[in-house]
Amino acid sequence: MSDSNRSPSPSAAAGSIAAPVPGTSEFLTFKLGAEEYGVEILKVQEIRGYDAVTAIANTPEFIKGVINLRGVIVPIVDLRIKFNLGQVTYDPFTVVIILNIADRVMGVVVDGVSDVLELDAAQIRPAPEFGAGLDTEYIIGLGTAGERMLILVDIERLMTSSEMALVDDAASVH
Repeated sequence: MSDSNRSPSPSAAAGSIAAPVPGTSEFLTFKLGAEEYGVEILKVQEIRGYDAVTAIANTPEFIKGVINLRGVIVPIVDLRIKFNLGQVTYDPFTVVIILNIADRVMGVVVDGVSDVLELDAAQIRPAPEFGAGLDTEYIIGLGTAGERMLILVDIERLMTSSEMALVDDAASVH
């Protein structure tokens, strides 16, 4: 039986993961500014401290550059910039979540990792409807756990979107 209030170390979050209970999903929770977000734990490969990246010319501002992770070149996206969350500062709590999405390894910069949280379907509400000016297609919904409210991100949809330019678009290949 899993205790959802447990706070594993970052290495535990990326290490072996117990099989989820049917009807539940596990999310790695992290902070961006004042808000707490969650991504499916099964997409997470590892968590690393933020370190210098190699900038690539002519990339969008939110793509910080690349790192060499044990021989694999990994693009790094700063989600604070991508989500327009104001001033970006890097401190000792800033981390990179290394993701494995669509057979590609990529990383996202976040303010800090909180824990792994197990949510059942009753704890996940649909994303609210906003006007056409606000893009919510990357939001799975809002998760609630006690007093906590999490913005659950469809990280695969976000990272494979054409605007990110991180994964080849099979439709454009002739």
